[in-house]
Amino acid sequence: MTPQREIRAWRPPVAGVVEVFHARFTEHAYPMHVHDAWTLLIVDDGAVRYDLDRHERATPSDTVSLLPPKVPHNGSPATSHGFRKRVLYLDMTQLDERFIGPAVDGPDLTDPVLRTRVGQLHAALANRGDEFEAESRLALIGERLRMHLRPRLVPGRTGPGRGVAQSLRDLLDERLREGITLDEAARLLHAHPAHLVRAFGRAFGIAPHQYMTSRRVDLARRLLLDGQPPGEVASVAGFYDQSHLTRHFKRVVGTTPGRYARTGAVN
Repeated sequence: MTPQREIRAWRPPVAGVVEVFHARFTEHAYPMHVHDAWTLLIVDDGAVRYDLDRHERATPSDTVSLLPPKVPHNGSPATSHGFRKRVLYLDMTQLDERFIGPAVDGPDLTDPVLRTRVGQLHAALANRGDEFEAESRLALIGERLRMHLRPRLVPGRTGPGRGVAQSLRDLLDERLREGITLDEAARLLHAHPAHLVRAFGRAFGIAPHQYMTSRRVDLARRLLLDGQPPGEVASVAGFYDQSHLTRHFKRVVGTTPGRYARTGAVN
């Protein structure tokens, strides 16, 4: 079978929705990565196999999957036929940090009403002029997601990661664009470099460099959909040059920055 890749992405003028992403893949496998937003995923054909918080999961077509921000996950086709998916990236105004833990515990929701509403929201977001409808549908989706997650809330729990690992993650977030060396991070956090790397991997299931690269790819996605050219985006997002951006962007997103940017131009 010839590998297939079809991608469309755009940033709608609807508060709370960071990005809309539609894709069809037969062979592409996402590496472990993170997003800075909630990932609300529905699969229209096939299934996606993924790991989240060291647990293997899958997304059949009748479920809605909600992957929390800054929690590493990967993804690959569950069958030889691949998958077709639609994704909404939602900011923290829709679900706050309290819901990260419950989403890690149970990201796949079997809820036909929610599944229908997410599909309706995608349809509204595809048409300029229907922003009020999209806002209305998003409000109902947020309410239903909270209904699923609220019974699982544990007081004080927001997600994985404590101590020096959390401090390193905060530092990487602060220095996302300009970067930081491991030695500098170790000096600032008063820890040995090797201890930092081990602690981060144990806490978050991803290496510090993988975390920073995937956060930079996320930033590059937003800038590209805002119309900035790939050459400028590479520098602003913290990559060494455009080829450095392209190499990592293609691994994480499944296409090149230039092609990705052109999909957003149609909306």
